[in-house]
Amino acid sequence: MTDYVTVTPDAPAGRTGAIKLHGPAAFAGMHKAGRLAAETLDMIVPHMVPGVATGDIDDMIFRFIRDRGGVPATLGYRGYTHSSCISINHVVCHGIPGEKTLKAGDIVNVDVTPIVDGWHGDSSRMYLIGDVPIKAKRLVDVTYECLMLGIEQAKPGNHMGDVASAIQVHAEKHRFGVVRDFCGHGLGQLFHDAPEVVHVGRPGTGPELRPGMIFTIEPMINIGRPDVKLLDDGWTAVTRDRSLSAQFEHSIGITEDGCEIFTTSPAGLDRPPYA
Repeated sequence: MTDYVTVTPDAPAGRTGAIKLHGPAAFAGMHKAGRLAAETLDMIVPHMVPGVATGDIDDMIFRFIRDRGGVPATLGYRGYTHSSCISINHVVCHGIPGEKTLKAGDIVNVDVTPIVDGWHGDSSRMYLIGDVPIKAKRLVDVTYECLMLGIEQAKPGNHMGDVASAIQVHAEKHRFGVVRDFCGHGLGQLFHDAPEVVHVGRPGTGPELRPGMIFTIEPMINIGRPDVKLLDDGWTAVTRDRSLSAQFEHSIGITEDGCEIFTTSPAGLDRPPYA
């Protein structure tokens, strides 16, 4: 049985396993944090070109978030030493920025989570570097479609299984694999909270969606099989069959009649190609 708790000044602040139901002040805080996340991903668009080092992109992200009063949530998180995750081609998620440079034909996910006034705005977006093969572009398009189809199901009275099923059905219709090993999550004043938001499931199953819930939806879709493995660095997850992988992520809140997306691009740059 799923437990829910309405967030009040005396409610437990930590992760208890219960799903938190937030009020208007939390939604306002999430909109502010989410906007900075989206603006950060907008800012790097002209820099996502061949020859740029992923470490330099991470430095830009750090300065941009800091200069606007935010703090990168990943910096120092469980020993992680960067302000973003940058995942290239067959890297599914949690790619570590460094000396590696972007190359023409790469597809790249950049994941950021600025903290603003205690609230976490979590979002990731795909970037196409130079001339990208048609199959890779199709993967990126379908992954974005999966995200938005999942968000369409995020409304009161539905269940997490409705969100997951919409994603799984669309991905598998295109013969792509949906990653099972990583999922979305509740967030707010915590970086990771209940509930887990899986991207494979059956309609009508899982926790019921109720107004006030705040969580991410972040499907990871592979051209090949869904299986992944973790590299020796303890962070980087890659496809076992070395096939390409793509991901998009939004932070959302359930309202009385649907949901609000906190991390929509103010410049309209939610999916590539970015004009």
